[in-house]
Amino acid sequence: MMNETGKATRQVPSHVAIIMDGNGRWAQARGLDRSQGHVEGVNTVRRITEVASEMGVKYLTLYAFSMENWNRPKDEVDALMHLIGIAIERETPDLIKNNVRLTMIGDVERMPSEALDRLRGCIARTSHCTGLNLNLALSYSARWEIADAARRIAYDALAGKIDAAEINEATVSSYLTTASMPDPDLLIRTGGDLRISNFLLWQIAYAEIYVTPTYWPDFTKDAFREALAQFGKRERRFGLTGEQIRAI
Repeated sequence: MMNETGKATRQVPSHVAIIMDGNGRWAQARGLDRSQGHVEGVNTVRRITEVASEMGVKYLTLYAFSMENWNRPKDEVDALMHLIGIAIERETPDLIKNNVRLTMIGDVERMPSEALDRLRGCIARTSHCTGLNLNLALSYSARWEIADAARRIAYDALAGKIDAAEINEATVSSYLTTASMPDPDLLIRTGGDLRISNFLLWQIAYAEIYVTPTYWPDFTKDAFREALAQFGKRERRFGLTGEQIRAI
């Protein structure tokens, strides 16, 4: 697609990250148990994965469960962990059919073994897929991730594997859980809250941010397309002036 200057504009971001917020509020607004919101949220994951793949997005990172979420009521956490495992196992054949590769990031060893085994099974079965990379952030915290990277960098520097004087941004990025992925181009948050919630703090330094009041269970394919359309209209300057960017 061309803009008014005749230069190509990038309409489809390579990496989209989503804070999937509003499941519980969606359910409560309908007089339902919060767990029903999570069930509907899984259906939204399916349709957004489909449309992201159709539109040519290469990486889709979904904030499925934060470290802070472990502090929620135990019944809700247990139900959500069970749902994640069951849903992933159920969706695995379709992921393979659609050439979608599953990965995950986070302190996943904290997760129940039943859910973790199902997730790892799907990861193994989809490892050959070359289309969309569906990356689930589970038991994830950006501060945990950065602290863990700093710890491992320090160990490697003490062991003489790296030179401390040469540590730079690229070094830090290479120790993060997302080292094999490009940084997100677009961060979408549903549910209306205007905060980052400890999600990919290093990686979203220059991501475009799109917030919608729509709760995650109501987030449609058209809503996702609209978010990408808005992304395509933005001028990403990365610290330069608009004139410098337009001259490139």
